[in-house]
Amino acid sequence: MIYRCFRTLLVTGGATLSLIAAAVPARAQWIVFDPTNFSQNVLTAARELQQVNNEIQSLENQATMLINQTKNLASLPYSTLSQLDQSISQTQQLLSQAQNIAYDVTTIDQAFTQVYPQTYSSTTSTAQLESDAQTRWENARAGFEDAMRVQAGVVQNLSTTHAQVDALVSSSQSAEGALQASQAGNQLLAVASRQLADLTAVIAAQGRAQALAGAENAESQAQAQQALNNFLNDGAGYQPQTVTMFH
Repeated sequence: MIYRCFRTLLVTGGATLSLIAAAVPARAQWIVFDPTNFSQNVLTAARELQQVNNEIQSLENQATMLINQTKNLASLPYSTLSQLDQSISQTQQLLSQAQNIAYDVTTIDQAFTQVYPQTYSSTTSTAQLESDAQTRWENARAGFEDAMRVQAGVVQNLSTTHAQVDALVSSSQSAEGALQASQAGNQLLAVASRQLADLTAVIAAQGRAQALAGAENAESQAQAQQALNNFLNDGAGYQPQTVTMFH
């Protein structure tokens, strides 16, 4: 289309120049105009312009690609890691505050050796039996109290967990790049891991309370059996004697 327009222009210009040339005196200087050369120059300029446009479009595509890469490498502006660490630390602190018998293998072995013996000897005093029974009751009561405290701490974390999940899901949906979406997903997994840790703490606390209550019950039966044996074997026992009545 451009070529046709220029060709028409050239033809018209050539006719005009012919008329002008016929009107001027013979001794005037002629202006030489080559239509073919002019059209070729115009076409060359058009091709160069198209090439420049292509280069500009290529640069724009590269700039868009760099912008997208920058978005993909952008970090998520929202982070829950500090809150997660704080929640886990609070749960660990509650477990470390276990009363009487802590979550420690050595402490448990010592307690069962002293207060939860497998059998009592006949020489064990009544005062010792009563003292051990009182200690076992206190341990069982403390175990249930510790379990309830851990449960309360986990329940308090639920509201924080709800807010964190909402914020992370919102951040994931509005993520500008792959890195932000990946980080949001990782933090959601961290929240789920924290919930599993809380659940593990609750199960451990409940199991400890039930174990202490069961140990108290079993030891009470052993202590009651030993007390009965002591009662039956107290002194020489019953000895028959001859009794004279109605002298």
